[in-house]
Amino acid sequence: MEVLNKDLLKKILKAQRNEICDFFVYKKLSSILKNKKNSEILKNISNQELIHYEFLKSLTKKELKPNKLKVFIYTFIAKVFGINFSLKLMENAEDLTQDTYKKIREISPNIDEILKDENEHENKLISLIDEERLKYVSSVVLGLNDALVELSGALIGFTLALQKTRLVGIVGLITGIAASMSMSASEYLSTKHEDTDKHPFKASIYTGFAYIGAVIILVLPYFLFKNIYLCLGLVVLNMILLIFLFTFYTSISKSLCFRKRFLEMLSISLSVAIINFIIGLIIRNVFKIDI
Repeated sequence: MEVLNKDLLKKILKAQRNEICDFFVYKKLSSILKNKKNSEILKNISNQELIHYEFLKSLTKKELKPNKLKVFIYTFIAKVFGINFSLKLMENAEDLTQDTYKKIREISPNIDEILKDENEHENKLISLIDEERLKYVSSVVLGLNDALVELSGALIGFTLALQKTRLVGIVGLITGIAASMSMSASEYLSTKHEDTDKHPFKASIYTGFAYIGAVIILVLPYFLFKNIYLCLGLVVLNMILLIFLFTFYTSISKSLCFRKRFLEMLSISLSVAIINFIIGLIIRNVFKIDI
């Protein structure tokens, strides 16, 4: 076997450490999962990660310890944001580039069979994980989309028409709570008459909580600050941040194109916001509102 040059050795060692970290993450998660099917899938993946590690160790001739912080972070993410999100985030952070693959192939042709094919198999295993929260992503999307499009636009209209921060905040909160209840009820009725494995009540809860969560974040500036234009800017900023975070989560969890979904949702929300900005300005001038 050829002697590894320093640059290639460094890259392989980094990948090797990632493999042993992933092994411990999968192993830890498999031990705490109550769902036996999911637990067994993670055990299989952890075994594969150990095989990857052993193969890379055969090239580097070095024994490595896992990065405990990384193991903790990915385990924490899995507990808070879901197993699928955490696992796919780890898979997307794969350090072995195609260029590195080619260089390793020159030393050991087994790289294709042991690593590349195994990674494809891992993705198939991850797709088999049955996680409840993924079933209700569409319900969360419904609640969040409506809150971002409707309420952010309404808040901007209220801001220009009323120009009183506390008043805009109260009106926005009342509007948001009423809308969240309406959306929750609509999702319940819609899911009840659909051919789906989603529970109507759970779907309505996911939709309602997603909506009310967005409402709180969007109206909060009006209760914290007195400058109406600062609040207006923070509404737009919070809207963009919410779109970014949720689009990132769904894109990773469901293996979708982040850029396309983010720009689509952002353009719709901003378009509605601009229209409501103009409407609010017109209403204030036509009706001579002075509160």
